[in-house]
Amino acid sequence: MVGLPILGLTSATTALSTDAIAAPSLAPFAGPPPGSVVIRMRERKLYLVLDGGQAIRYPVAVARPDKQWHGTVHIDGKYIEPAWMPPPDVKRDNPRLPDYIAGGAPDNPMGARALTLSGDLYAIHGTTRRMRRSIGSYASYGCIRMLNEDIIDLYQRVRVGTPVTVVP
Repeated sequence: MVGLPILGLTSATTALSTDAIAAPSLAPFAGPPPGSVVIRMRERKLYLVLDGGQAIRYPVAVARPDKQWHGTVHIDGKYIEPAWMPPPDVKRDNPRLPDYIAGGAPDNPMGARALTLSGDLYAIHGTTRRMRRSIGSYASYGCIRMLNEDIIDLYQRVRVGTPVTVVP
């Protein structure tokens, strides 16, 4: 895990950003080794485990109930402003979506960064300005959606091979 300072984080669970989305915070966390990522679907939170029994807790949007999955995977790629092609099930449900959205485009749902997960189906990624309000909800087709500022922070702290455990 990259040793970055933990600036701007609070230990209060009620810390709010300017648009009323809970900011990342420090939280007590025991179990997985430091450097691991744990996503708790029910909480709609992602935890990056630190030394000393703590974790950085980020608010996230998780998969809709009919698209949820659980288990342990690994980060297998790191991308800055990735392009996006909607998977077949997304395209089927949203036929007006273009077949390709260039990286960095304001309507690209991958946002500023993406961490792809082993298995090639899902990623932890940023979001568009329009989709920011989905953070904290059950909204995706399986990916974990973060605020762009949070995925940029997480991107700097993890590396390819980092274990990611998704629990109900």
